[in-house]
Amino acid sequence: MNVHEYQAKELFREFGVAVPEGDLATTPEEAERAAKNLGTPVVVVKAQVHAGGRGKAGGVKVVKSPADAKTAASEILGMTLHTPQTPPEGKLVRKVYVEAGSNIKDELYLAILFDRAAEKFAIVASTEGGMEIEEVAERTPEKILTVLVDPNVGLRDYQTRDLGFQLGFDKPLVDKLVPFVRGLFNLFLEKDCSQVEINPLIVTEEGDLFAIDGKVNFDSNALYRHPDVAALRDPEEEDPRERAAAEIDLAYVGLDGSIGCMVNGAGLAMATLDMIHHCGGTPANFLDAGGGADKEKVKEAFKLILRDENVKAILVNIFGGIVRCDLIAEGVVAAADELGVEVPLVVRLQGTMSTEGREILAQSNLNITPAETLKEAGELAVAAVKGA
Repeated sequence: MNVHEYQAKELFREFGVAVPEGDLATTPEEAERAAKNLGTPVVVVKAQVHAGGRGKAGGVKVVKSPADAKTAASEILGMTLHTPQTPPEGKLVRKVYVEAGSNIKDELYLAILFDRAAEKFAIVASTEGGMEIEEVAERTPEKILTVLVDPNVGLRDYQTRDLGFQLGFDKPLVDKLVPFVRGLFNLFLEKDCSQVEINPLIVTEEGDLFAIDGKVNFDSNALYRHPDVAALRDPEEEDPRERAAAEIDLAYVGLDGSIGCMVNGAGLAMATLDMIHHCGGTPANFLDAGGGADKEKVKEAFKLILRDENVKAILVNIFGGIVRCDLIAEGVVAAADELGVEVPLVVRLQGTMSTEGREILAQSNLNITPAETLKEAGELAVAAVKGA
């Protein structure tokens, strides 16, 4: 689960991580009042959407008066922001964050995440703040510093001090970096985050550290432990299909291809997506119906898939372990008939009651193409799209 910048900064404050003063606004008038209340010579008006690259897309404006803050907010609110991290259709800006300007001397990058290969926490830092970290990794990888933290031992201050000196900090600034990183690390652990990122982390001319941007991602599987975090969720920032899927306990992720997929089991779903690519096609979604898939769930899954106008064929790939293939087949037939599915439909059933399931499909008189192997299913789905 992701949150907005202003929400991330509220959490930063809670854990003692310094951020500039700011306030949320949903109208130009509120932005003007916020700028007046800040009372600083420079304020920054920032679009609040779940995406990076807002500044380059016109979603961040630096102004020097409350009247200018009102004008900037009127230009940003209601705009559709397009960045490398938004979907193709962009994201509508519904609110802005009005923040006190900072006297910036240096910009850096700082993040905490979990390195699954090393099985340790990773503190990642770079002197190239303000840039996309992917660009830095590609062009100047030597400028990315990583500190691995053993979960059994935890973060030690000497690790942060060593990182600070590698970044070129003097001792007074290193002394300020230690509690700053400690606060971020405590936030990461206590709130079950999957990533905490500051880009940029700034050093001011006065020698202070501030997070002037903030991204915090949470492990959705741990939200039951954090009702305060779950309350920060903004449904309007989520893909409506993914939101609808979550409400009926389906795992769905929208992609940009043309073959809709319904599979039971995350591993099999990933293998199905890989096979579609191998056969020359592109998947339109990841959809894991789970081990408890039944007739009703299958119908709802079809509804989700058919919401995507780019879908030119549907591939159903079911392995009957816990789930029975005959029940899935009944659901496929009912959904295809009731919803009037017009795109080609390829179905592969293997496992428990698969023979009975195939018979149900064969007797349905619907335009369903059966498949025996995963490769055959992928080839048939790709051929169906090309035929369409």
